[in-house]
Amino acid sequence: MTEKSPVDVRQAVNTIKNAILQSQYRAAKVVNREQLSLYFGIGRYVSEHSRKGVWGTGAIERISEQLQKELPGLRGFSGTSIKKMRQFYEEWGFIIRPPTAGDLSKFDQKCNFSTSLTDLEGIDYTLLLAQNRQPMAADMMNKFLSISFTHHIEIITKSKDLQERLFYIHQTFVNHWDKNKLRDMLKSDLFHHQGKLPNNFTNTMNSSKNALQAIGMFKDEYLLDFINVEELGVRDKADIDERVVEKAIVNNVKNFIMTFGRDFAFVGNQYHLEKFGHDEYPDLLFYNRELTALVAVELKQGAFKPAYLGQLSAYLRILDSEVKKPFENPNIGIVLCKEADKTFVEFLIQGYDNPMGVATYKSAEDVRKVLPSEEDLRKAMEEG
Repeated sequence: MTEKSPVDVRQAVNTIKNAILQSQYRAAKVVNREQLSLYFGIGRYVSEHSRKGVWGTGAIERISEQLQKELPGLRGFSGTSIKKMRQFYEEWGFIIRPPTAGDLSKFDQKCNFSTSLTDLEGIDYTLLLAQNRQPMAADMMNKFLSISFTHHIEIITKSKDLQERLFYIHQTFVNHWDKNKLRDMLKSDLFHHQGKLPNNFTNTMNSSKNALQAIGMFKDEYLLDFINVEELGVRDKADIDERVVEKAIVNNVKNFIMTFGRDFAFVGNQYHLEKFGHDEYPDLLFYNRELTALVAVELKQGAFKPAYLGQLSAYLRILDSEVKKPFENPNIGIVLCKEADKTFVEFLIQGYDNPMGVATYKSAEDVRKVLPSEEDLRKAMEEG
């Protein structure tokens, strides 16, 4: 009788668990594609009838109410939701192949909202999302169909430029952003700030691949709207210095990392470095898994000054000598200040051998400054 091998429970569980998760992921992708196809098709139908005066005022709301009666418990088909489906079609219909005459005939014969939504069964909605090779390439179409309807509505509501929308679709797909993360990225205007950081990465990093990764990782401006000076108890604006900002970031380090980028881990603040009896303290120290490098961040409350680069370069040299592991890439430094002349920074930073960049940031107070006051809003409403 052969002796049975002991069961490696952990390995067995991991194998089965991974199979389940992969199956669930594939099933979710199929469901999402079907949902988007359905919403696109309904959006087209509603657009064709509501925009040309075929339906009267309030028709969409009446259709929604009738749907709820005929399909009790139906969710996602309120009047507002149906209008979003119409918006979804109208915003993307020009880039996705419109249905052929045969498709339209089949669609119109089947669609009769006076009965119920079940009349839509049998329509191949994938026909309505058939990919046109230009300008929506196959890879982008796959990403388009993989993110949720809610994500799509966020993107088309907050962004009107085609390339910008495709950028956010790509980033959502690659980084698995949930709805709230996507909103944060749209709010911070990631599209217009990513890859524009004044830096010397291409001249100082050990490979062009690493340099491109770093360029794509950092933005030229960050919205740190969780920094609220009033909540920090600072009454005199003259007392608002780097330590105040640093304290706010440390207290909200999770928010900062989410704003800063992907794959960052917080190492510490006022990190102690020592070389030849000299003590130095970088404000913030992070580790980035994708770049395989430490990232030192030096905070400055005011405008950029050339001396900041020398200070940061000293930190990086000590980090490379005393802290960096043999398998890690050269450490990266970022000066984070309130204002900076990009052209001037770009000129100066090329004279340094350590990978560095200079970015600016805005706090909650900065955002409030550009918003109209309550009094201005009240007057505008009264005049309107």
